[in-house]
Amino acid sequence: MLESVVRTTTADGALPVIAAGRFVLRPPCKSDAGLIAHYAGDKRVACNTRLIPHPYPPGAAEALIARAAVPGRTEDIWVLDGTAQGLGEVLGLLHLTRMDRRQSEISFWIAPAFWNTGFASEAVGALIAANPHDDETIVAEVFQDNPGSARVLTNNGFEYLGDAESFSVARGVVVPTWTYAMAIKR
Repeated sequence: MLESVVRTTTADGALPVIAAGRFVLRPPCKSDAGLIAHYAGDKRVACNTRLIPHPYPPGAAEALIARAAVPGRTEDIWVLDGTAQGLGEVLGLLHLTRMDRRQSEISFWIAPAFWNTGFASEAVGALIAANPHDDETIVAEVFQDNPGSARVLTNNGFEYLGDAESFSVARGVVVPTWTYAMAIKR
């Protein structure tokens, strides 16, 4: 259950910290690099994303963290941080990429140690409730061989739009996808 949303975006473009039931969504920091590299370097994680390469290159986590702090960026990144509840400091990442016409695309990954815990559904639900980009629509796509991620979306009210394809860097091939969208209620 969503506990609260803290909307504290600063003038320099810093992200809001978004509280969820068992963790917070917060901007990544330099100390996250090791865990991000460890989890993103897991082939099971990389192969379920479009853009994470496998093997994960040295310095990629640091570059991601630096990119997440650049003012004027189009992609915002949050870390699922469960330290306040005695969980891990990095449980996964959530990305929200600005598009045009008040739309964003959401993507996420969860560290394998935390799969099947409901963390992804909680994170997506918290981000939708916060709506930090003030979107009217959020879209998403998942690989068809990853039905768990599809359930995360449908459990949060996303509607299936159709089939498509996307290139997976880790797999080195085009992979069939399911696409989803959600209209944000105001």
